[in-house]
This record gives sequence, C-alpha cells and structure tokens, in this order.
Amino acid sequence: MNSALLEQLEKRLGTVHARLRLGIEEESSPQVFGQGINFFHPENWYSSHSLLRHLLKLSGFYWRGRRNTLHFKIIENILELPHLPSAFDGFKLLHLSDLHTDMPTPATEALIEVVSTMSYDAVVLTGDYRAWTFGDIEASMAGMRMLCTELKEPVYAVLGNHDTIRMVPELEEMGIRMLLNESVVLQRDGQEIHLAGIDDAHYYRVDNIEKAAQRIPREAVSILLSHTPEIYLQAAHAGFDLFFCGHTHGGQICLPGGFPLTLDARCPRRLGSGAWRHGEMQGYTSAGAGTSIVEVRINCPPEITLHTLRVAKVEN
Repeated sequence: MNSALLEQLEKRLGTVHARLRLGIEEESSPQVFGQGINFFHPENWYSSHSLLRHLLKLSGFYWRGRRNTLHFKIIENILELPHLPSAFDGFKLLHLSDLHTDMPTPATEALIEVVSTMSYDAVVLTGDYRAWTFGDIEASMAGMRMLCTELKEPVYAVLGNHDTIRMVPELEEMGIRMLLNESVVLQRDGQEIHLAGIDDAHYYRVDNIEKAAQRIPREAVSILLSHTPEIYLQAAHAGFDLFFCGHTHGGQICLPGGFPLTLDARCPRRLGSGAWRHGEMQGYTSAGAGTSIVEVRINCPPEITLHTLRVAKVEN
C-alpha cells in the first residue's frame, strides 16, 4: 500500500474508516460465498462469466442483448414532499448507477451522448464504477473522466461493492464529491435540503447511517444515497425522506415483461427496480446504466433517471 495514498485516505475519511475498508479489501481475494449481506456473490465467480457469455451466444441472445446496452431509457420520477422548501420545487437530480465504465462495450460513449443534452440541477451517482471487483482501476477511472467532462456540477456519489476506496482521490479530483458516511447541505435561494451518502453496505459492510445523518436536523428534508437497497429499513427508521440506490441492474437479464431472474440483493423484489415506498420514505432503485458479468441486457434496458422534487399539494 502506497504510504502517501494511505495518508491521503486517512486524512479524507478518518483513520478507522480508511484502515477498515482497506483491510477488508486486502484481507483476501473476492469471495463467491459468504461476506456481505447476502451469501452468494456471482460477480466474484469469474469462471462463470465466460460460460454465461458462451451460453448466450449459443442461444442467439448475445448480440441482441449487447445492442440493447446502447439504448437508454430515460425515466422521469416525480417525488412530492409536503415539507419541501419552496425554493426546491422543481429541483432536478440526474441519477446514474452501476456505470461499470471499463466493460468492453461502447455504452459509456452512448451514455455521454445522451446526458450531455439533458437539463438538471445536480447529479447523484450510486456506485459501481468498475466492472471487476479487484485489480487495476485505470480503465474505470478513464471512463469516469470521459463522463465527467459532460456532467454539470455539482456531482455527488457513493461507492459500490465493485469499487475500491483507492478510487476516492481520483474521483474527487474529477469534481465528484464523494459521500462516505457523510452529508452535505444543498442550498437554493436561502433555503436548504440535506444529502447524505453511505459507503458500501452490500459486500464491505462499512456503511454507517448514524454517522451520515448526524448533522441533519430532524425536521429537514433529507435524501440518502446508497449503492444497494438492502438497508432500506435502516434508512426509513433513521427518518430519511428519500432513498436513491442501484446495485440490482433491475436483473439485467430478465424474462419477458421484465421479470428478473436474480437481483443479487437480499431485499423484497418490489425494491428491485423503479419507485417504491416504505413507511414515510420514498425510494427509487435504478436499473443501472451499465452491465455486469456479461455485456448484455435482455428485457431490461439501461436506465438514466431524472428525479424532480415537488412540493406536495395539501388537500383541504
């Protein structure tokens, strides 16, 4: 471990968080079974990747599925909040997740072409910038640099289970404000809302919602970014109004009608993609813009989400 990088990470994250995340990353090779919230981690079963690709080619679905990765579905999600400050009525958040910018497809270039024409007030990224779960980060960071040239700031992000903590300095040099069990204040015309983010809860289990929420006033509108929907219960009981996440890819390879074969997440299937609610908290799980394991999408298009905040009308 480069001592200068370790010092930089400790200064940025705090000694305990930096050493905890690095220690888990370096303790052993990525595990297929055990570790994390769920027991099975198919993204770490590397011998299966080529097998799945071969089976898809034999079935005739591979090349169609690969073409599907270039056709993004733009989802407009309206979120009504009764106590939203009036200055944020109409505030738009561009939400991208599971970019996997080092996958061998032209999907990143296609994504950049689409988002470069979009209008929004801020960007939120919910993790997984790398395709593999170990090794070099150069290819994924090159893809992120390409994307960041077209994203309008401010940009906020969290890490996913494919990401290493070593990415943080480079991502922040690109203008991305990483939220690692932290929160920031978004201000507009003298009014404010709060945006928090947690480190990966799925595999590394280094999330800390209490720390992320500690500076947020109880009565304030608050949004939590998480890579995975699996900690939705904790987020709801912590009092967050909105919860944005990804990780599931919406299944990526689905049966007709969009029914996912697997979500790789230990949570109710209703949280697998799209809008949902738990108690007073509104949630949204992005189907993701990229691909994982194999570079195809079947009955599950890549997604770009535009969340619009609105003041809820109070009925008399």
